Amino acid sequence: MFLRHGASFVNDIQQELLEIVTQVRTHLEYQKALGVTVVESLAVPVSTAALVPQPVVKSVRAAEPAPQEPARKDSTVALSPPASSGTLTLVREELGECTRCKLSKGRNAIVFGEGNPEAKLVFIGEGPGQEEDQQGRPFVGAAGQLLTDIIVKGMGLKREDVYICNIVKCRPPGNRNPEPDEIEACEPFLIKQLQAIRPQVIVALGNVAVKTLLKTKAGITSLRGTWQTYQGIPLMPTFHPAYLLRTPGDKKLVWEDIKKVMAEMNKIKKG
Repeated sequence: MFLRHGASFVNDIQQELLEIVTQVRTHLEYQKALGVTVVESLAVPVSTAALVPQPVVKSVRAAEPAPQEPARKDSTVALSPPASSGTLTLVREELGECTRCKLSKGRNAIVFGEGNPEAKLVFIGEGPGQEEDQQGRPFVGAAGQLLTDIIVKGMGLKREDVYICNIVKCRPPGNRNPEPDEIEACEPFLIKQLQAIRPQVIVALGNVAVKTLLKTKAGITSLRGTWQTYQGIPLMPTFHPAYLLRTPGDKKLVWEDIKKVMAEMNKIKKG
């Protein structure tokens, strides 16, 4: 009698366990249909009489939220670009299709600047030339190639490691120097660019850049090679690459200036 009841009790337990396993499998199939990854170890054979359902249920519950985590991380990356990059973008948007001075009437393209938005080193010239006006990029003509050689061959950097821009963003007619009213209209955007990038060192190329940034009447010949300061940032005045194309004998002076820049950057890096 006891054996009959005992066998019936065992059969009931086995039947209950089989129902639990069936429910679990049904739930797993539902999760798969939703695209949820299911751990293979949870596929328990139906014929296992000694199965304990609790750990299986807990494992399923633990696995459910896991796929949601990468989606949150991916969306965070996509929506949160580097702060300085976003700030430069906002500065460019604020500049718009600028008509704040007379240079806008003769330009082909605005030459905003290019390079690493978090650059440690910024080169600043005076204004775009003909090639720059055509391409919308700074320093891409003959003078630009010389500057690129200084950066790549001389300093051992990549052009994209630094940031390159000009005092004014539109080409002055005939490549003349920018006039005071043109500089006044454009300088606020240069200031915002530098505030966004926050470089460690600035190299000012030529008279216009040096006089604008330092608010001085002193010429480049007297200032080049001597450290100055712009808003707390070390600034090295040196000759413009276009000048070096006309006076190649002074390239050695610029190289001396660039070596000082490299030494300063190494000192900042170590400090």
